Amino acid sequence: MGSLPPGERPHAVMIPYPAQGHITPMLKLAKLLHTRGFHVTFVNNEFNHRRLLRSQGVDALHGLPAFRFAAIADGLPPSDREATQDVPALCYSTMTTCLPGFKELVAKLNEEAETFGGALPPVTCVVADSTMTFALRAARELGLRCAI
Repeated sequence: MGSLPPGERPHAVMIPYPAQGHITPMLKLAKLLHTRGFHVTFVNNEFNHRRLLRSQGVDALHGLPAFRFAAIADGLPPSDREATQDVPALCYSTMTTCLPGFKELVAKLNEEAETFGGALPPVTCVVADSTMTFALRAARELGLRCAI
């Protein structure tokens, strides 16, 4: 993938491992990239996305232009909303079920970019937690740059 045309904003899709100790620093990096001119789509699993909504309220995911949150399924059954997800099951699930949902999300973002023109730039890179190997595979398959 070559350089972006002048004036085109890079669009990073960022995905941490779905545990607080991974989400918080990835979110800080996402905010830094946003201040440097990136459009950011921050991806959580559905469980943590719902927890964020509950703790911060519905409006927590609105307000910043060019910064949005998205969620993908992690393949696990619903669990106690206040409990931590089963870590071994979550590790296995991210390795075996998340690739199609992540690729579908990136495709959806790129379709929106085509539909809405300059309001949303196409995805230019993936920033993934090193344990989220499916995101690396997706980036490779889609011809996107990737950082771990």
